[in-house]
Amino acid sequence: MNQPATAFAPIHKSISVPASPARAFKFYTSHVHEWWPLQTHSVGQAEATGIVFGSDIGGQIVESLADGSQHVWGTVTLWDPPNRVAHTWHAGAPQEEATDVEVTFTAEGADRTRVEVTHTGWERRSGDPAGIRAGYITGWDTVLGAYPARIAG
Repeated sequence: MNQPATAFAPIHKSISVPASPARAFKFYTSHVHEWWPLQTHSVGQAEATGIVFGSDIGGQIVESLADGSQHVWGTVTLWDPPNRVAHTWHAGAPQEEATDVEVTFTAEGADRTRVEVTHTGWERRSGDPAGIRAGYITGWDTVLGAYPARIAG
């Protein structure tokens, strides 16, 4: 008898950045190489040299390494600037285990934007999906932690 897949709660993270939604969206996507902490949160870590975020549905998120190799982290599934972007996520994992990430950008007054990340699909991960999910709870804090200061600079 098949057992139903265990449902894992989504991870929700939210930060406020000193920028309009249009600038926050563009910085999150087109300038990901300027704020993502590749040295600690990437496939290649110390060997990582860059990251590119595809700019439309079907575009890929790709990490480049010093040896010239590349690792696809995910594929853009929704492109709605400056409001939302969504993509699959399988950095360091097989594509068939991809989870889903959606990021929304909501104005907070004239010069701030609330950036909200929702990460779901943990039941697709093999091995220990609960443990993998737990790592992303703190991982997103680190990743998003650099974003507000970098966009302000």
